[in-house]
Amino acid sequence: MSRLRVSVVQSCPPQLSLSSRSPSESLSLTLSKLDALTAQVAAQNSGFAVFPEAFIGGYPKFATFGATIGDRQPEGRDDYLAYWSGAIPLPATSSLPVPPGSPVLAEYTALQQILSTSSKHGVFLVLGVIERSGGTLYCTLLAVHPEHGLVGKRRKLMPTAAERVVWGQGEPEDLDVLVTRVKGLGSEEEAEDVQVRVSKSVCWENYMPLLRTHFYSQNVQLYCAPTVDSRPAWEHSMIHIALEGRCFVLSACQFSQQSNYGPAHPVGPGQERDSEGVVIAGGSCIISPMGEVLAGPLRGREGVLTAEIDLEDCVRGKMDLDVTGHYARPDVFQLTVRTK
Repeated sequence: MSRLRVSVVQSCPPQLSLSSRSPSESLSLTLSKLDALTAQVAAQNSGFAVFPEAFIGGYPKFATFGATIGDRQPEGRDDYLAYWSGAIPLPATSSLPVPPGSPVLAEYTALQQILSTSSKHGVFLVLGVIERSGGTLYCTLLAVHPEHGLVGKRRKLMPTAAERVVWGQGEPEDLDVLVTRVKGLGSEEEAEDVQVRVSKSVCWENYMPLLRTHFYSQNVQLYCAPTVDSRPAWEHSMIHIALEGRCFVLSACQFSQQSNYGPAHPVGPGQERDSEGVVIAGGSCIISPMGEVLAGPLRGREGVLTAEIDLEDCVRGKMDLDVTGHYARPDVFQLTVRTK
């Protein structure tokens, strides 16, 4: 059994926590939206879904947090407090897995709801969240199994550009490809689980060649790339990665409009304030190991993309290109990875 249906979800939080809504209300609305979108995935007979970077907690595009080189303003610190308040605490990676019903979840009510959503709909989730730990925020990816709960968690290794003002650097943990089982094709009574090898890397981490090589060396099959990069050029990068790694690439981008942000939130350079004005334009897609676009790119609206795939296509593609196998030269090049 090697066939399954996989999905990418293009969406955003209903309201960023920097807005006039209370952070707790914003989080509650986002968790409800997560449940509704996961129900859409399940209705398409898909058992695997990738959500965008920072789906929970939000991506504060164009926000400055009052920071310039050599100076920070009090208003920016208030913005950081609001952003921090809308983030969620999570268990340490070393304590994983955290199954549904675990007493540990009493301390993590948002995570409890995320696990409940995955379990209720029978969908494996790769989900971007903003995690808070002490006074620091992290851009984090979760892997949630419907039966086994939280089975993966990793923080973005290197925040990009001004993200470093509000996000900390991730540790070299949970970088290994996750081997898990996902619902295969067929009716609910007939479907058999399929073993899959899953990687997760967020936004511009996908431009780190050595990180990609680390995933390729573990025979990744579902290469998950949550992002907020909505440039048309992003699709070219996803096609390149699929061809390079001979893997399925699932890239989920946010789609957001000014109405998803508070009235005081800055808009882009040269843009006028317009509630329908696009802030993050989407571009989510699913790519085959031979570079074929199976779904997307979706632009200009929210939505769910689903494709039927055959994992054996990863092996078919490696007949002539296995960049960490017969097409590698370990006598010339070597990669050392420290995951602890």
